[in-house]
Amino acid sequence: MNQEFRRLVELYQNELLQKVIPFWEEYSIDWQEGGYFTCLDRTGKVYDTDKFIWLQNRQLWTFSLLYNQLEAREEWLKIADNGANFLANHGRDKEGNWYFALNRQGQPLVQPYNVFSDCFAAMAFSQYALASGKSSAKEIALQAYNNVLRRKDNPKGKYSKSYPGTRPLKNLALPMILANLSLEMHWLLQSDELENILTQTVTEVMEDFLDSSNGLIYENVTADGSHLDCFDGRLINPGHGIEAMWFIIDIASRRDNLSLINQAIDAVLSTLNFAWDEEYGGIYYFMDVDGHPPQQLEWNQKLWWVHLETLVALSMGYRLTKREECWSWYQKVHEYTWKHFTDPEYREWFGYLDRRGEVLLNLKGGKWKGCFHVPRALYLCWQQFKLLSAE
Repeated sequence: MNQEFRRLVELYQNELLQKVIPFWEEYSIDWQEGGYFTCLDRTGKVYDTDKFIWLQNRQLWTFSLLYNQLEAREEWLKIADNGANFLANHGRDKEGNWYFALNRQGQPLVQPYNVFSDCFAAMAFSQYALASGKSSAKEIALQAYNNVLRRKDNPKGKYSKSYPGTRPLKNLALPMILANLSLEMHWLLQSDELENILTQTVTEVMEDFLDSSNGLIYENVTADGSHLDCFDGRLINPGHGIEAMWFIIDIASRRDNLSLINQAIDAVLSTLNFAWDEEYGGIYYFMDVDGHPPQQLEWNQKLWWVHLETLVALSMGYRLTKREECWSWYQKVHEYTWKHFTDPEYREWFGYLDRRGEVLLNLKGGKWKGCFHVPRALYLCWQQFKLLSAE
């Protein structure tokens, strides 16, 4: 097995450092106005210059991480500086809330309707503060993080479309991202504050959103964790659930909690057994837990991030437990992912496939796909197999 692990180390390392990161370095940096272009076609040509706060902060996080964890390359810090300065100058409104979208010059286009802009800002500036040593970056990270905590019970605030009181549902996305975000910011938080938040988020995800009867993670539940028989109440988002589980595995590993690690792995395996397309391969985007037609018309598409987050969860789970089911599923998902999402002619990965696995959108970046899920997963899988090969 060690030979196989070493092969995978080389595969992930080369893909990250020789193909994916050079693509973003060459095509995405807006040296003139600051920040990054994310709307890139298959070859790297910019087809739209609007700047989306999620993706701007995610790219800042990526290049800061590379600088901090792999090598203190001057060019990586320069690219991070370019994003950080643009975001610090243009990313927030007067109250400190992070917008959703800006034009190329940094003028706001879409109001700060979603707290996830603040989540990714906190992640990005925490990592950038480590890279740059700037106290101003620490302040921005903490301000954004406190925004998230302040808004977590009403994340969209005045921008919410839901009528209050009729069907109160809470969504998985915020507690799952808060678990990961808090770990990202551990060096800026008091240890008791960090542990309290981690405990709260783990409890909420594993007791309210994870259904012990079927092993699936629901996207929306009531305040007490029960289910409602409606579109939103029956919704399963396999990628979200699996990504949330590797966040939980990461927390459990730091706490040496093998029982929690195995509980999260069980949920990953249950989700894969439920959401794998037996006819064409790949993981469905959305599913209805009772088998009814989902409301999302794109439900049967196969998305890059869903498969990449699954590879992270399975490689992490296998390293920590050596469970054969993890390795068997890892090989199955790896084969599908590397066959269908990689581009044999140009760098970076495709993001959107139809059910049959054919490329649906001939792009490498857009409004939702940027420099984040591919490089993060390549880096994390590389590190998992590096540890496995050393055992």
